[in-house]
Amino acid sequence: MNPDAHHLWRAPRWALAVLLATLGMLGPFSIDTYIPAFAGIASSLDATPLQMQQTLSAYLFGFAFMSLFHGALSDSVGRRPVVLWGLAAFTLASVGCALSQSIGQLVFFRAVQGLTTGAGIVVSRAVVRDMFPPAQAQRVMSQITIYFGVAPAVAPMMGGVLFALLGWHSVFWFLALVGVALWTANYKLLPETLHITQRQPLNVRNLLQGYWKLGLDPRFVLLAFASGVPFNGMFLYVLSAPVFLGEHLALAPTQFFWFFVLTISGIMGGAWVSGRMAGRRAPKQQIKYGFLIMLGMALVNLLANTLFSAHVSWAMLPIALFAFGWAMMVPVITLLVLDLHPERRGMASSLQAFIGASANGLVAGVIAPLVMHSTVGLAATSLAMLSVGLLAWLWLHRRWPEIGRFIEHPEGTT
Repeated sequence: MNPDAHHLWRAPRWALAVLLATLGMLGPFSIDTYIPAFAGIASSLDATPLQMQQTLSAYLFGFAFMSLFHGALSDSVGRRPVVLWGLAAFTLASVGCALSQSIGQLVFFRAVQGLTTGAGIVVSRAVVRDMFPPAQAQRVMSQITIYFGVAPAVAPMMGGVLFALLGWHSVFWFLALVGVALWTANYKLLPETLHITQRQPLNVRNLLQGYWKLGLDPRFVLLAFASGVPFNGMFLYVLSAPVFLGEHLALAPTQFFWFFVLTISGIMGGAWVSGRMAGRRAPKQQIKYGFLIMLGMALVNLLANTLFSAHVSWAMLPIALFAFGWAMMVPVITLLVLDLHPERRGMASSLQAFIGASANGLVAGVIAPLVMHSTVGLAATSLAMLSVGLLAWLWLHRRWPEIGRFIEHPEGTT
């Protein structure tokens, strides 16, 4: 961590967690806020459903691509410049979306939004580890996950209200205002947390060496898969929500919020438990508990959907508890990823985000459309995705049993 960390932030720890969580929330806000306005945008710009889907695909592609570079840049020029320039570019892109007069323009500016929003998510993780020793970093990461869980619930509601009252352009003007507010807050409050002695040279050769070093480290790859792929066991249901909730569970659109409330409550509850366990339980134990909960819920979900017709009285609960298990272990795994190569924490965060975003894109574009029309198919696919992450962790644990021990002692170093 930064040797001067105790001088850089004198306010309460939770205040820094809130600041960093708002950076991470920008991504979900950029996706979820405009979804209720899909029909209005299509009508206004004379766009087909396929073209509207491209506004989402362009954003996700831009996000995944630029995730490779945000952290690497922050390892060289510092955390603060990357965050501020990213927020400024996001704000301008949001204005471009609001002023778009054709679907082509909207797709372009959505891609620019995707290219910029990852800066907050990627860099905020590195800032946490710059500022706090391992056990404290886990508590802060858990707090960030709790605050982060609010965004997917609030964003669609705000977008729907704005669209109904002021039209679809207002959604993007709102995102532009969010960008201005975040830029102002971070300009005034966010310190530079990367110590001058820890900066990496900014040149192509050094970047390629860093990517090569991380990409060929099997520990890094296995940890990234252990955290990123199981998330899709839950994300699959979010992507399939219109079919899963509307067709299989026969819920009206006005009742969909119950699913999101339960799932987000699971995430927030798991993150809270993770924070409480920091420094009290070995990291490997926390990861073990998280995987056991996810595995148990995935098996129960598959068995129940095989034996019975899905019903609203029980079908959403296993997914919420699955989310609880995931949020319980992911702060720990994220810190393990960041500490494998402390001199390249930003780059490690970038690559972890890229792997997760790529998996999300594969599920959104290919897997979800294939299985969403069967509750058994959804449950089996969810279990399969969990199994990928679980096997990655078991392989890592067997091959490198020392992984996960260093967070057990709050005063220890990596």
